[in-house]
Amino acid sequence: MSDEFDLWRSMSTAADVAARSHATPAHLAAVQAQRLAALVAAARGAPLHARRLAALPDDASLADLPSMDKALLMAHFDDALAARDVDLARARAFVRDAARAGRPLNGRYAVWESSGSSGNPGLFLHDPQAMAVYDALEALRPGWADPRAAWRGAAPGARMAFVGAIDGHFASFASVQRLRRLNPWLAPMLRSFSILQPLPELLAQLDAWQPTRLATYPTAAALLAACQRQGTLHLRLSQLMTGGETLGAAQREAIAAAFGCPVRNSYGASEFLTIAAECAHEALHLNADWVILEAVDERLQPVPEGTLSYTTLLTNLANHVQPLLRYDLGDRVRFVPGRCACGSPLPVIEVEGRQDDVLHLRGAHGQWVTLLPMALSTVLEDEAGVFDFQLCQHDARTLVLRLGAGEEAGCWARCREVLQRHAAQQGAAALRLRHDPDTPPQRGRSGKVQRVVAHAGVKPDAAERPPRRGKLASR
Repeated sequence: MSDEFDLWRSMSTAADVAARSHATPAHLAAVQAQRLAALVAAARGAPLHARRLAALPDDASLADLPSMDKALLMAHFDDALAARDVDLARARAFVRDAARAGRPLNGRYAVWESSGSSGNPGLFLHDPQAMAVYDALEALRPGWADPRAAWRGAAPGARMAFVGAIDGHFASFASVQRLRRLNPWLAPMLRSFSILQPLPELLAQLDAWQPTRLATYPTAAALLAACQRQGTLHLRLSQLMTGGETLGAAQREAIAAAFGCPVRNSYGASEFLTIAAECAHEALHLNADWVILEAVDERLQPVPEGTLSYTTLLTNLANHVQPLLRYDLGDRVRFVPGRCACGSPLPVIEVEGRQDDVLHLRGAHGQWVTLLPMALSTVLEDEAGVFDFQLCQHDARTLVLRLGAGEEAGCWARCREVLQRHAAQQGAAALRLRHDPDTPPQRGRSGKVQRVVAHAGVKPDAAERPPRRGKLASR
């Protein structure tokens, strides 16, 4: 018999989330400590964690706990589980059947796969309590300024579209399928559309269905916004939601202008679905009562508040079946000092996902010069006005730009100008830029675009830079 969904558990969890939404920072810290102790106790039931925690006392602090990453998790998958009714072989067999996305393994566990952009896909199991937490956070936390926001999706005539990868057990698609299955009355209002199909087919399907709300990745939203401006898409949206990739300010403005509706961003991952939700002030609030993020440097030491981290350690306080303790998420975050004007007590974070690569080019004097992906994306968005692109490194002096079908034909000259100027400002040698008009931006199996791609053969001496650690945290 399935215990995937329990009404009392869902209601009590929702009440808890609602109550903590107005708690003081001191109270949130106490809740974190209590839930961390419970998580560590559960983790000791997993052989991997039992070995790693054996020398630590029961009241060990977060900083005392050893960190972990996806490579360790996948290499010791079975031993990292605190349950014995599931293993890697069964989990892999389950996700091989895409038709089972959104259904529970063993009638109990949600199973999500990461995109594997680093060549090592991850598998993440979530128990029923964790799913109840994610459900409550999704329903209650986005609506700080307007409590009715959580229920607008169920208004008469409302239709919700998810545009993304729908051929695997990816967190966003699996969550939509689960919602449809558990709430049959919602199923007619929710549809998923493949971002990997030919663009004309996607546009025709969206036009035919006419959603009132749409959720997708920022790069896909930018592409659809360009089509809306050109008149090849005709949607009347009340809200557009993005996640899974970094959303730039200019990108948000262009998307909102094209569709004439607010754009709301969120931050989540296969490791924890609802890490942060955006308030009416466009600030991402960390759900700190259920997830801990540590902004750390390349040595996994904490960075000062307000400083962009090298990577981020995640501790999932909700999920006890596959305990994630100080898990290297690979994203870069900054904790914003002070309290948000919306009044929420939850911390505000800014996120730079690790989907994009740092580029290393030869400098004018033979030295290595670093170009950050966020900076490259910003100059292309703000100064060249393009949003659907992929910048690939060919060698230590050459970059190749691919532009999406929705970008105007004459934008290549602007892109070349702003990229060369930015590279020169950073000290790079004369940058060679090539335009690849025959190849659109390439989407991975998850449906997302890696906008800045480094060449694997361009490797500065290790002494000149710290080793790169990142992965994409994808929803």
